[in-house]
Amino acid sequence: MEVSKFAIPEIIFGRGSLQYAALCARRLGAEKVLLVSDSGLEKAGWVQRITEILVEEKLSWVYYSDVESNPRDHQIQKGAKFYREQEADVILAIGGGSPMDAAKGIAVVASNGGRIQDYEGANRIHHPLPPMVAIPSTSGSGSDITQFAIITDVERRVKMTIASRTLVPNISIIDPLILLTKTPELIVAAALDALSHAVESYVSKISSPFTEMQSLKAIQLIMQNLTAAVESRSIENLEQLSIASTAAGMAFSNAGLGAEHALAHSLGGMFDTLHGLVHPVLLPSTMRYNLPACTEKTAEIGRILLGKKLRSARSTALAGIEHLEEYCVSFGVPLKLRDIVPDCTKLPELCQMAINDVCLLTNPRPATWEDLLQLCEEAW
Repeated sequence: MEVSKFAIPEIIFGRGSLQYAALCARRLGAEKVLLVSDSGLEKAGWVQRITEILVEEKLSWVYYSDVESNPRDHQIQKGAKFYREQEADVILAIGGGSPMDAAKGIAVVASNGGRIQDYEGANRIHHPLPPMVAIPSTSGSGSDITQFAIITDVERRVKMTIASRTLVPNISIIDPLILLTKTPELIVAAALDALSHAVESYVSKISSPFTEMQSLKAIQLIMQNLTAAVESRSIENLEQLSIASTAAGMAFSNAGLGAEHALAHSLGGMFDTLHGLVHPVLLPSTMRYNLPACTEKTAEIGRILLGKKLRSARSTALAGIEHLEEYCVSFGVPLKLRDIVPDCTKLPELCQMAINDVCLLTNPRPATWEDLLQLCEEAW
């Protein structure tokens, strides 16, 4: 067995764990917290709840909310300037992937200087970041667990992948009660995001026994709980989705992703698509493309999706992919690329952008931009 590493934050998990947010920030040395979130969390009441917790602990705080879905480079620069001007010391982010990625970007620029574009790619951050506490409001992105941040370069229309061990938050507080305020559509989008993390990390070229067990457990929990979570909004099912998202985050943070996420990032940069709804469109085609390089592993995924094995690994794998497509149909999400991309003539440009994404480095099968284009055409 080759040498492997497995990096995760301290994790505080459970119903009501949000109450420990201020204590965690103080334990990291906080005297003045920069709280990062967005308008959706404000409307749901969670930002107010966090500020109340900070006040109860007698911690000073300032609030930054200039965060959109697919956070922009200029929002990161503005946030880093605000952090320095306010002389904050600990960053606390609550939200989906966008506020947490924005908080990470702010931490990078505030402590390392320059522009966020300077850190695109892997291992380009050289100075320590401010302490970070991340509180996910969805069971999908995994940003509270991982060493990745995704930021949109507006001028280039590219979603930049920034990867560094320093991006792993110090503490992740995962409170499933927050999911009770999410719409069924957001629950589905987040869970399918986590599912794609689990699938791609499992077949990654640098997966390890430590990541593989997390990937498979995440797939199992999502298949067992997503439908019930959407139909009943049961806290028990939502809690299991939170566990699945955390497991998938642990896996992909350490094993990486693949071609599907490389394309998803390019789609987000070019068309500002909702990340979670890209996966039902691209994941099945990507799994078929990768099948020759990871037949046994894809068959193991198929066994979980189907609940049984067929006569051969290949037949189990293919039947599993078909079952995944049928499963996504049940949630009424887009299943064809033409449903989310308005112009098919942009596909070659999109694939040429995706070929430079760091996620492609760990895809199990090498891919040229022409291969990615063929994959997109299959999904069209």
